[in-house]
Amino acid sequence: MTIKFCGAAREVTGSSHLITLEDGFRILLDCGLYQGVDDEVEDSPVYNFNERWLFSPQQVNCLILSHAHIDHTGRVPKLVADGFRGTIYATHATRDLCAIMLADSAKIQEADAQFDNKRRAPGTPERKPLYTLKDVHSALRNFAAFGYEQWFYVHPRVRVLFRDAGHILGSASVTLEIREGSRTVLFGFTGDLGRPSRPILRDPQPMPEVEYLICESTYGDREHEAAPAELERLFHIVRHTCVEKKGKLIIPAFSVGRTQEFVYMLDQLHRAGRLPKVPIFVDSPLAVDATEVFLDHPECFDQELHQYMLEDENPFGFKELQYIRSVEASKQLNHMQHPCIIIAASGMMNAGRIRHHLYHNIENPRATFLIIGYCAPNTPGGKLRAGATSLEVFGERKQVLAEVEVMDSFSAHADRTEMLQFLQNQRASIRQLWLTHGTLDRQQVWRDTLLQHGFSAVDIPALGQEYTL
Repeated sequence: MTIKFCGAAREVTGSSHLITLEDGFRILLDCGLYQGVDDEVEDSPVYNFNERWLFSPQQVNCLILSHAHIDHTGRVPKLVADGFRGTIYATHATRDLCAIMLADSAKIQEADAQFDNKRRAPGTPERKPLYTLKDVHSALRNFAAFGYEQWFYVHPRVRVLFRDAGHILGSASVTLEIREGSRTVLFGFTGDLGRPSRPILRDPQPMPEVEYLICESTYGDREHEAAPAELERLFHIVRHTCVEKKGKLIIPAFSVGRTQEFVYMLDQLHRAGRLPKVPIFVDSPLAVDATEVFLDHPECFDQELHQYMLEDENPFGFKELQYIRSVEASKQLNHMQHPCIIIAASGMMNAGRIRHHLYHNIENPRATFLIIGYCAPNTPGGKLRAGATSLEVFGERKQVLAEVEVMDSFSAHADRTEMLQFLQNQRASIRQLWLTHGTLDRQQVWRDTLLQHGFSAVDIPALGQEYTL
């Protein structure tokens, strides 16, 4: 049996790992989109990542998805379009979210290609989208959904267990029980780990003890800001921007998970009578659809939210909040002069409607951009987090005159201490541990931490590296 690391290797996005059994059966764990700009640099390991494969799609027998985020599922339609004909296994909520998220991804790619082609220089090649809505519809026919804590077979000698990872709605760790000859191997994939005691979702559940484990490492070098102060800090940022500066508060947020959590916190401020009376816009058709999916899956909610819903049946909506679908209504926000709050995707500010809000507001000192999660270093969001004084947006160099605030307490990723707690039951059983889904500097710190806490054989695989078990 071998494992080949085909994405999110010393990178945060593009999750994809290929297991090949002795009989040749191939299992792909995740099939994510690379989100960043390094894929445009010819000497980068991820150059042209989204266009190419480190395996043959036709030879992959099944795909198992940990959750619906695009950096874990965003190349699924291309995989199918390029010849994959196997079954795609996911939780029920992941399947429902993929139906809307992959369609949205296709629309964004088609729109971005059309936009770039209008501006392309004479003689330059026309840009084509990675995949289309037609490809998405073809891929969705291959999905099979299973609940948490339910073993199911993907091969006569391989059964799989999804267990709640607490990251986003439907997210799961993946455990594979693989029988080869006279031995049985337990192989684990954490996917993205959520955080305990966060709003909306249940806490991450420990995985069964495994011998081999692929573990995420996004925040393996740090602890997050303490959660109890976040509602108060959010209140002060809203007040400072919308009341004192009379400006716009703009929040780049992923449409699934981050947006619902942020809206839920605004809902809490509203119910407490503390939210300034300014219009609030969720400027994302995907967020509208995703919120409906959330309400369809209360089985994923934690006890706190169930209790809250006894008094407020819709924790994702109140009078001042408007969900925006149409392009024209989104464009009107760019010309709005009075204070407001705008939540728009994507969270890294490298695609979608948030780029237009960035273009129109980054040079406005009255505006504030509130970044509420991880952004890959070379994305616009990552550059703002790092203190950039200027950005290139739609081919124009813009000065950063707006305020930039960061609240990492919103992160849906477990921090170093939380990941250690999650892994504590694995210390005796692990024979090999691989770190993925993180930048190399953070992975090195996380590896050292694991070694200090009794784990051995902790590797940081490079893109394309293969191991024999």
